[in-house]
Amino acid sequence: MSHPPLVVINVVGLTPAHLGADTPNLTRLADAGFACPLEPVLPAVTCTAQATMLTGLSPRDHGVVANGWYFRDLAEPWLWRQSNHLVTGEKVWETARRSRPGLRCAKMFWWFNMYSSADVAVTPRPIYPADGRKLPGIYTAPARYERSLQETLGPFPLFHFWGPAADIRSTKWIADASRVVFDEERPDLTLVYLPHLDYNMQRLGPDDPRVRQDVRAVDQVAGQLIDHVRGAGAEVLVVSEYGIEAATGVVRINQVLREAGLIEVRETLGWEMLDAGASRAFAVADHQLAHVYVKDPADMARVTALLRGQGGIERLYAGDDRAEIGLDHPRSGEIVALAAPGFWFAYYYWLDEARAPDFARTVDIHRKPGYDPVELFLDPDLPLVKGRIAWTLLKKKLGFRTLMSVISLRPELVKGTHGRPPASPDVGPLLISSSRDDAADSKPMAAVKDLILRRLLR
Repeated sequence: MSHPPLVVINVVGLTPAHLGADTPNLTRLADAGFACPLEPVLPAVTCTAQATMLTGLSPRDHGVVANGWYFRDLAEPWLWRQSNHLVTGEKVWETARRSRPGLRCAKMFWWFNMYSSADVAVTPRPIYPADGRKLPGIYTAPARYERSLQETLGPFPLFHFWGPAADIRSTKWIADASRVVFDEERPDLTLVYLPHLDYNMQRLGPDDPRVRQDVRAVDQVAGQLIDHVRGAGAEVLVVSEYGIEAATGVVRINQVLREAGLIEVRETLGWEMLDAGASRAFAVADHQLAHVYVKDPADMARVTALLRGQGGIERLYAGDDRAEIGLDHPRSGEIVALAAPGFWFAYYYWLDEARAPDFARTVDIHRKPGYDPVELFLDPDLPLVKGRIAWTLLKKKLGFRTLMSVISLRPELVKGTHGRPPASPDVGPLLISSSRDDAADSKPMAAVKDLILRRLLR
């Protein structure tokens, strides 16, 4: 029996409210099949959402409790790890192979994309020479795609994938690379990640009129990919991970814990470095949810009372209460804090900006003990900031070790955020199918796995 290939396109930040005049391609796909809201997982963040869609499990079972967490055995918080071994549970293509041996999967920039059982994987992987530079790069399996894709499409535009220069160029590169892999490999399942809407909806806010340009731009890129694979007989699912709401306030949760004497730091070259292993309590902040790790159970009541009194925190889930939201997993903090609508958690733990670590003012997603959306902004207080960037790049090319220290420490610059449940389904995540089969008024995010399986196995 012949099965048409299936392409699943993850358009980050897309919501039912976006369908219409600004999304003619995506709307046409929905009209031919169906569209419905997805009921989001908590936290509504990239790694958790993707793990839920691909395993059909909740965070308590697949273990991806956020974009990062405190690795207790290392006594260090880590975000944005790439190993697929961190995701517990059978992935959708693995389940499908039990009924269709030999089924082939290409995973294009979805997260946890290294060392998985997918047949093709392409994911961002910067190169860090010993001289301190950060160079654009990708990791691929098979390894030959690292060279062939970049020879065909040009170098992966890493600095347009995240940071102040993030824009449509990275999304277009990913779509073009996905088309190349689809044509060469003809996988049965292709997973494609298109991140563009994430950027200006966090920079400007989801209601800024300029965001319409971003919606139109991603619709055009997605539409070209959809037309290409549909022309080759593929079915298409479009999913998204979350909607983005206006950011109106920030909770500096680690500074609260620091002022209470619960956080330990080490002075290094005049900077303060978080000493997570020595701290009695600290938070790994991730958008609108924070995992609070409390070393001594005797401190639980004190930390809970302290945080319960902070503005911008809607609710705390401590101990067994974490089961209510599916976050009763060993990787979770002893307390999970959920921000109030419009608020988000900043990771900052220092009390004096002069003592902030050197990486705080750079784009450095791996050193920071929490997600930092301020990395999307050049520091507006720096004079001649673009000239400073050019001078820094020149010094790096000449072999000098130097920092690209151009990021602000002003979290109020951020105008959009996500992570908590949406105010209504219309501004939450979305599912679009090219087929009317399995149409529904809404679907839980965990049901995406079963929907993919029905397409692959019917």
